[in-house]
Amino acid sequence: MNNNKPTPKIGVGVLIQNSNNEVLLGERMGSHGEGEWCFPGGHLDFGETIFQTAKREVKEETGLIVDEFELISVADEFRYIKSDNKHYLNIGIKAKYNGGEPKIMEPDKCKEWCWFKLDSLPDKMSEGTEFMIRNFNEGKIYQGDN
Repeated sequence: MNNNKPTPKIGVGVLIQNSNNEVLLGERMGSHGEGEWCFPGGHLDFGETIFQTAKREVKEETGLIVDEFELISVADEFRYIKSDNKHYLNIGIKAKYNGGEPKIMEPDKCKEWCWFKLDSLPDKMSEGTEFMIRNFNEGKIYQGDN
């Protein structure tokens, strides 16, 4: 049944830390989140677990292979409702970094990948990435109104 009512999307973001405790962020291109920095990630596919999504999206976007996944954040994103008519439930996953340099695998979606210290992050970040970092730093899972 299609009643043309918008429905939330499920996004999975992946926090990857290197041996210097820096996190990997990419600068977004395209209409949604243009110029914002965010973790690698993407939409949960039908029949896929959040950890499978995390592994697939990191490889598709950066060429990196990650494993040892941990749920670190759940957040409702409302920032893009007015601009893009998008409501996301963002699932934050921490993954083990196994080395290698990230590559621009989707040049139409990401301008560059950079490593950042958690105390020296870029000013313009996606809402989901902001929530994930806050939850990770505060040791809590959910970020939103309650």
